[in-house]
Amino acid sequence: MSRTGPPAAAAAPAASVPDAMRCLLLRDIRLAVRRRADTLSALVFFVLVASLFPLGVGPDSALLRTMGPGVVWVAALLAAMLPLGRMFADDYQDGTLEQLLLSACPLPLLVSAKIAAHWLCSGFLLALVSPLLAVQFDLGWPATGVLILSLLLGTPVLSLVGAVGAALTVGVRGAAVLMPLLVLPLFIPVLIFGAAAVEASRSGLGVAGHFSLLGAFAVLAVVGAPLATAAALRIAVE
Repeated sequence: MSRTGPPAAAAAPAASVPDAMRCLLLRDIRLAVRRRADTLSALVFFVLVASLFPLGVGPDSALLRTMGPGVVWVAALLAAMLPLGRMFADDYQDGTLEQLLLSACPLPLLVSAKIAAHWLCSGFLLALVSPLLAVQFDLGWPATGVLILSLLLGTPVLSLVGAVGAALTVGVRGAAVLMPLLVLPLFIPVLIFGAAAVEASRSGLGVAGHFSLLGAFAVLAVVGAPLATAAALRIAVE
């Protein structure tokens, strides 16, 4: 009996970490579903901003195809920022954030679950809607496929890096103005290579290099952003 007790006791905390992450992920997704206005506002903003450019520049197909990748990516970047302010703000106000800090589960892993929920309710949906905007810019199917893939690879970086800015400004007066100033310069490399991948596909060039850089950004963000966000949250609560 004594030989079987310690392994079972040691396995319990390890099994609780995935459960805690899953519960937190599902909780944030349910909250986003209940606040459908926030999710829909980001999607509507994404569609409206990208759709205004074809109306403004006219029906020149060549011009639209040239500017299309950059316009869609800029619109996606701005739309992904809209829900960032509430990633930790509500938890900070109702005391949930303090409970997360006191949890036995590692805070970076819990933060990763919240970031994943944010991406599923923002960046993932933006990537699904992007083919509708690609039609307006006459990008064609190969470039549209690259656009979807680049958004699926690049928008997680926006959520990860944006989480650091959201954590740094949680509870700070004027956070809505301060956070974009912190995170927008860090979004620029993702914007450049995401739009460049679509343009390269449209021009018949290879896209492997652009996707490699986006993947490298994603790996760095996955490794570093949860740790930085956890540290910023501890500072904010203290």
